[in-house]
Amino acid sequence: MKILMASSEVAPYAKSGGLGDVLGALPQALVKEGHEVAVVLPKYGGIKEEFVNQMEYKFFIYIPVGWRNKYCGVFEIVKDGVSYYFIDNEYYFGAKELYLWNDLERFAFFDKACLEILKGINFKPDVIHCNDWQTGMIPVLLDAYYKRDEFYSGIKTVFTIHNLKYQGVYDVDVTKDFFSLNEGYFTNDKLEYHGCANLLKAGIVYANEVTTVSPTYANEIKTPIGGEGLDGLLRARENSLTGIINGIDYNEYNPRTDKMIFQNFNLNNFMSGKKANKMALQEYLNLPVDGEKVMIGLVSRLVDQKGLDLIANAMDSLMGMDIQFVILGTGEEKYENLFRHYAYHNPHKVSANITFSNDLAHKIYAGCDLFLMPSMFEPCGLGQLIALSYGSIPIVRETGGLSDTIKPYNEFTGEGNGFSFAPYNAEDMMYTIRRAINFFSDKEVWKKLVRRALKENFSWEESAKKYIEIYNKIV
Repeated sequence: MKILMASSEVAPYAKSGGLGDVLGALPQALVKEGHEVAVVLPKYGGIKEEFVNQMEYKFFIYIPVGWRNKYCGVFEIVKDGVSYYFIDNEYYFGAKELYLWNDLERFAFFDKACLEILKGINFKPDVIHCNDWQTGMIPVLLDAYYKRDEFYSGIKTVFTIHNLKYQGVYDVDVTKDFFSLNEGYFTNDKLEYHGCANLLKAGIVYANEVTTVSPTYANEIKTPIGGEGLDGLLRARENSLTGIINGIDYNEYNPRTDKMIFQNFNLNNFMSGKKANKMALQEYLNLPVDGEKVMIGLVSRLVDQKGLDLIANAMDSLMGMDIQFVILGTGEEKYENLFRHYAYHNPHKVSANITFSNDLAHKIYAGCDLFLMPSMFEPCGLGQLIALSYGSIPIVRETGGLSDTIKPYNEFTGEGNGFSFAPYNAEDMMYTIRRAINFFSDKEVWKKLVRRALKENFSWEESAKKYIEIYNKIV
């Protein structure tokens, strides 16, 4: 089967979050299953020079964006059996940032380019797999302009919602202009949304199948609480809506081979290996070096969605405990300053690293004992899966993909791979943290928990097979 994947982010070339990770790993997993895969993404100005140097120029065409005709260069990198096509236009994508003030026009150009370049690259896909609102209009354009062309006839579409909160809502008249669509596409049963145009809604309405990134999240978004205003539409499409858990790349997140951590370890020496990583991290971050001290890690965007308000309310309680708390991330200024404040006044307990560092993230995953992820909502979550791969035990709130991947430890049966709480409040979170720390002091229990975490397998292989089932269903 031929599969074209379109996305605004694809790791390692362009990434701001989990979307980039998914598109960095899923195409390669599909190739391993015997399918032919091409990926299309913008050629951003921020792509590293080493990748730019690998690109081969293919051709250029002009793309109509309303009344404008815009240059579109096409570059290619072939890696691990996947062809990556980069859409070049300095006006739209020359900036280093992935998202800007004029994203409607930028991604109108990109969505049209994804379809227009197919003849030039000689690739007629059986399925176009679109991701989030930035590519939500591809199924609409296919319906409006391309399906009568024999080359495009029979192409099916899958639309994946990575985070329903971000919908791409814009003025109707401007959207009509950039996409050259008539009034008929902007009715309540199509793109119209409270007097505006909603590009994520467009993908949900026009795609043959809709997926999202965990079974629990697929159920949550059909409810008024989790549906972000689109729950009625998602209930109407529930027979074509599937939740598929994201995987992680075990080539990158593997304590046996990871070159970024202080000391590699495996199932035979994981207790001593984790302690060595913790003590090296303590020294690296100027924390008191103590291998028996409980270290809690947080690697996250510092925003409300990630449960940072719960952590803010609990900081004084956490400071009253005999722990170390290591934070890595950037986000809202109030949370950045909160952690700086507590690190300044508690330098022996808190290390606040208000930055983005993949290297330090790996070191925290490998060195911490507990990994905190108390999200308000979490479509899938990758942090808890990465933490498990390093034997760091997650503490999560029971929502979305966190519910699907972390099963609470049961001291009576010995089952479970982490700790969880359901009500969204700081008291329940603190109770769960204290409970986890109590079990940390029981070395036999903790050894079994860490061993079980290291044995968990959330590889892309299983997820890829489920996507293939979706593709086969519609082709």
